[in-house]
Amino acid sequence: MLSTTEHARRTAAKAVVAAVAGALAMGIALPAAANAAPITIIPGLPPVEIPGVPAPPKPKPNKPKPQVNQAPGVPAMPAVASRTGWVALADDNTHTIFWWHNGTYNRQMPISMGTNKHPTPNGTYYTKEKHRMIIMDSSTYGVAVNSPEGYKTPVDFATRMSWDGIFIHAAPWSVAQQGRSNASHGCINISEANGKWVFDNIPRGTPIVVRGTVGGGNWRTPRD
Repeated sequence: MLSTTEHARRTAAKAVVAAVAGALAMGIALPAAANAAPITIIPGLPPVEIPGVPAPPKPKPNKPKPQVNQAPGVPAMPAVASRTGWVALADDNTHTIFWWHNGTYNRQMPISMGTNKHPTPNGTYYTKEKHRMIIMDSSTYGVAVNSPEGYKTPVDFATRMSWDGIFIHAAPWSVAQQGRSNASHGCINISEANGKWVFDNIPRGTPIVVRGTVGGGNWRTPRD
């Protein structure tokens, strides 16, 4: 049996051997690091150039792909701001209203706008209140109901575009004219199904640009 002194001496010798072996291993594994200066890396700052060490490759910028029309004959989206993400263009030349959502073309609908005698003014409108059903009465703007151009008609899915009486609404009586000619007193006529879609999906404050009519230009409703 070893004495206490001898046991302590052998334990110390083993510790020395282990330390020397560890130092040799570090020298073999990291020869280049022996003379390297310490580097402090701070997140968010550009890397520091080190002589003799190639710089890391710079990341390539991520360029968004340009959006393209998803259907033939779709015009460019009007450059108007929209707080709802929706933008519409009612084009009198094609008798069509086009819809975009968040910059992407969504759909189109045949329309019939105001006749030359009662044209829909060109300009930018913003959708306002909605009525599931409303009675439209020509006497409210001075045309007697019993006159040749008078009317008092129940209308479904009416979305107001201006406070002076312009709506986009369902008009099943003018489906034959929608996409072909103008037949309204200034409103945008669309089919029953399309009227319901606008009523259900288009929020208040959505811009609708009217273009190409004989009703003058640069007309604009407030965004209330």
